[in-house]
Amino acid sequence: MATPKTRRRGTELEEAILRAAAAELAEAGYPGLTMERVAHRAGTNKNTIYRRWPNRAALGVAAYRHLAEDTLKPPGTGDLREDALTLLRAINCGQTSPAARALRSLLTGVGDEPELRQQLHEQAAEGGAAPWLTVVEQAVDRGEARPDARSPRVATVALVLLRNEYLTRGLTTVDDEVLVEIVDDVYLPLVRA
Repeated sequence: MATPKTRRRGTELEEAILRAAAAELAEAGYPGLTMERVAHRAGTNKNTIYRRWPNRAALGVAAYRHLAEDTLKPPGTGDLREDALTLLRAINCGQTSPAARALRSLLTGVGDEPELRQQLHEQAAEGGAAPWLTVVEQAVDRGEARPDARSPRVATVALVLLRNEYLTRGLTTVDDEVLVEIVDDVYLPLVRA
């Protein structure tokens, strides 16, 4: 369903475009994502979208990032172990969420589109690390984590291990005891002070 065309600018317009792109990803998958359909749904024109995102790969990844940011916030429980488990559990339970469906749709298109592969690689390096870096930063401030654990590679180890479970075992969710093992046996010994 198209949104009526109204004069929107800046953040309001970008939000409308990203919501429309996310809805298109959810309904038609990445193969069905077109600038025309997103423009129609957002109540704008293609040129407006192209001024912000150079291609559908960039738009698709931006829509996924928008969904993921809304869903995955650093928990701030005051305890490194609880924060890490809370984040992992949110990701694990969220595998049927709109963000997870959008990501799976994007991943299916990777083989055919080098631009999409590059965009997803950049997203994984940037966006996936943000809540984990916040959790580690808070833990460093409380004296629970070593200062050099603020590295994205270190901070996201638990997330990487969870993704590995999905990829190597073909799972869409992982048993909670696996999440506890990831945190207790690998993550905490790696980041703790």
